[in-house]
Amino acid sequence: MTFIVSDLDKMEEMLTKVFDAEKVYDSGDRTFSLSKERFFDIGGIWVATMEGETLPDKTYNHVAFKMSPDEYDDRLQRIQLLGLEVREGRSRVEGEGHSIYFYDYDNHMFELHSGTLEERLRRYGQA
Repeated sequence: MTFIVSDLDKMEEMLTKVFDAEKVYDSGDRTFSLSKERFFDIGGIWVATMEGETLPDKTYNHVAFKMSPDEYDDRLQRIQLLGLEVREGRSRVEGEGHSIYFYDYDNHMFELHSGTLEERLRRYGQA
């Protein structure tokens, strides 16, 4: 997945501090694609960041990453320490896990979720 960001350094700080991302590539001043870019590994997922324009609006479109239930408080604190905007989560039914929704500096929304797809399907099947 690729995110277009206005400041590669700020996005790198967010990815490394919130998601424990490992930077695996930095183009520096070279441009092989559309702009300067950096690649990260987040739990085996390749995340690219490219320099560009900030999104004009915040929406509910988002990317979700898994966290364990015992990471909730730590991850929320990391997000808050970076001054990122935390969005109030939607109402949930018991058994589908907990989420933290937040925006990066360029209006991308992220979710950290403590449940699994299997747990959610099982819970929704009970309704």
